[in-house]
Amino acid sequence: MAKEPSVQLDLTPYFNHKAFGTYPNETIFESTYNRSYPPLNDLAPDGIYTSKLTGIQYDFPSYTGPSKPDNLICEGQTISIPRSNGTSDRKAFSLNMLVANDLRDAIVSYNMTYIYSDGTTALAELRALSFFNFLTITHGEIISPFTWTSTGQDWNTSQIFEFTGSLDPTKTLTAVQLPVANNATVGRIHVFSMSVWSGEASAASGPAVQVQDVRPTQKWTEAGHQVVEVTINNVGTECLAGSGVSVSLQGHGVTTEEPMTLKRLCPGDQKRVTIGVSGSSSNTTTTTANVVLSGPTLNQTSAAFSNLRFGFENYTTDLSSIGKHESPQWFDDAKYGIMIHWGAYAVPAYGGVAPNETYAEWFWWYGNNHDVGSDKSDCLDYRLETFGPEWNYDDSFANFTASAWDPKEWVDLFSDAGATYFVLTTKHHEGLALFDAGATSNRSTLHYGPKRDIVQELFDAAAAYQPTLKRGTYFSLPEWYNPDFGPYGFTQTDAVGSTSWLGIAATNPFTNETEPYTGRVEISDFLTDLQLPQMEALAYKYETDIMWCDCGTANKTAEFVSAWWNWARTPDVNRQVVMNSRCGVAQAADFETPEYTTYSSAQRHKWESNQGMDPYSYGFNAQTPAASYMNASTIVYTLVDIVAKNGNFLLDIGPKPDGTVDATEAAHLRDAGVWIKNHAEAVFNTTYWFVQTQLASPQEVRFTQNEEAFYVTFLEQPLVQGNGLVWVNATVPVLQGDVVSLVGVNATGADSLEWTTSEEGYLGIQVDAAMLALDEYGWVFKIAYAA
Repeated sequence: MAKEPSVQLDLTPYFNHKAFGTYPNETIFESTYNRSYPPLNDLAPDGIYTSKLTGIQYDFPSYTGPSKPDNLICEGQTISIPRSNGTSDRKAFSLNMLVANDLRDAIVSYNMTYIYSDGTTALAELRALSFFNFLTITHGEIISPFTWTSTGQDWNTSQIFEFTGSLDPTKTLTAVQLPVANNATVGRIHVFSMSVWSGEASAASGPAVQVQDVRPTQKWTEAGHQVVEVTINNVGTECLAGSGVSVSLQGHGVTTEEPMTLKRLCPGDQKRVTIGVSGSSSNTTTTTANVVLSGPTLNQTSAAFSNLRFGFENYTTDLSSIGKHESPQWFDDAKYGIMIHWGAYAVPAYGGVAPNETYAEWFWWYGNNHDVGSDKSDCLDYRLETFGPEWNYDDSFANFTASAWDPKEWVDLFSDAGATYFVLTTKHHEGLALFDAGATSNRSTLHYGPKRDIVQELFDAAAAYQPTLKRGTYFSLPEWYNPDFGPYGFTQTDAVGSTSWLGIAATNPFTNETEPYTGRVEISDFLTDLQLPQMEALAYKYETDIMWCDCGTANKTAEFVSAWWNWARTPDVNRQVVMNSRCGVAQAADFETPEYTTYSSAQRHKWESNQGMDPYSYGFNAQTPAASYMNASTIVYTLVDIVAKNGNFLLDIGPKPDGTVDATEAAHLRDAGVWIKNHAEAVFNTTYWFVQTQLASPQEVRFTQNEEAFYVTFLEQPLVQGNGLVWVNATVPVLQGDVVSLVGVNATGADSLEWTTSEEGYLGIQVDAAMLALDEYGWVFKIAYAA
């Protein structure tokens, strides 16, 4: 078994920009607010940074001195790959970089080119997330404690992200040509470091299995054993197949209780396997451990990894401790959830229409902050024309009745939709809690509107009628117009904008009178007396599985989450809970949350895309035509695309004030649910393919896999060529003896289709158009691995 180190490339000759500074304006990474990174030299005291997720090592420059560049802006540079010895070029398994773009809240991607010694080239997407996301909705590989601005420190973190690209290990990589990504208006891609993971063992014939990394986690198996993640590469020329290999771990004080069998790994592919180990349940130990691979096609071999820390640790408020938590396996496998935005904003139910639509749940804010940049749907005039000048937002409480609400109907709809979890807005920015807020506030649905504990009733219905559904709670950390938030309020820019949170009571824009903040009680401190105890109620009283925060402003998140995670792991509780990336502490983010967008390629860190069935609103917008709601075809397309890139899909609905769900939305959800349930094995409990996630032409195709099978999903009806074959133009891991079938189709022969491969290694499947016509939305071919 090969065990090769990462090889750091010297980028200093290519550096053309400075990102790190020791004081404001020493350098400018982003020009709008003169933002830059602070020094991060303590992360790599010897100049080498090791990735926490992949084990890849990088030369990491950080602060290099006044006026000295420390990164490169992509301008089409060709980076040569160093020779591994005096006579041959280096074979490489993967290309790895530390990158970021310099726009706020943006995703920037371009194609770069791999250049091989045989004269061939290959295009690959280089995607970089924003170095700075307002209210912190990402989880970078490197997280700074603050960001420099032109006037001082912004305690919103800045981040750097890890990119990994798969290479052909049978070829010799000689150079990488970076894209031209130097337009500041659309976002520049910055590269801080670059390493290749060696594939030298591919000189041998046959499968060459290589352990890249061993990572003890703080997760546990159903049997209670600590989960250890092992990253394994095949840098050889043949697939690992048949009964595969058993993966286990040996080390002082560590015993493998649950080994994992790796059944299929073809050249150029990488898989992460998880094994369960035991040791001392009350202590941690740091030791050297050997990864042992054994199987009939592979002589028992091992590779040693040092300084591995085993055992479960109590979480503390220290950010390095919090950063050890990650999304549990059930969430990684869950893939599809339903979000529900329901509150008093369902009464005005206004967000205009496309292309000037705004979030209907932001009606109060837009109407009270009327400016061209924010109130593009003209909530102000709608408020006046519909309700009159004397109307205040809290007047909507009386019409937020839930009079037709049946929580069982909701959870049955979620199940019919094929979802495995749901997330309810327990409190949006308006500050109206849908749960018992106790002594923190009377501004809740127990006192106003429905006069019901919405969260408890919905959770009880799920437990009684759909017990497999995981239950989540959306929770807004700040409240727009709660004066108690005033000490923590801020204006993001000098101009009025939708991301300013002042903590000042609302003023009626027509009477200039202060609007009531109904249900407010006297407290001393917003964070200590309201925010934290409300989060604790959702965690301990309502026992949420998912804490889904929004607007991570001032917070007590570190205090809350360290206690919650410790509680969840106690034997009497034994629940693996999860928290999103919007709770104000980047290190606490178990998964990232892109909003009304998705990622165009896979990434190692878990993510979840959230968007509404409405074109651009989460809350119910009565102005939206029924024909504009997301239909079943789009639901399926979006879900499959996201899952193929290591994401989950959280699809939102906005019920009406009486608690009913729009009939068109419900019909589309159920329609999509039929497909999802019939093809569930290709969606749930799967992971992405390291080699590539998709084909864009000649037809849209996505790939997923588990340890038993590989799935090819066409997102348009496959074209049958003249020879009766449907071609998959990718070197999928199919071998003689494997069975190819058409999932979800009840037709003679669909469970075992004839297939062939081309000279390029592409898969051709014998199937007729009549059989394909029996399905819709997505066509799933399954490759079941031969034993």
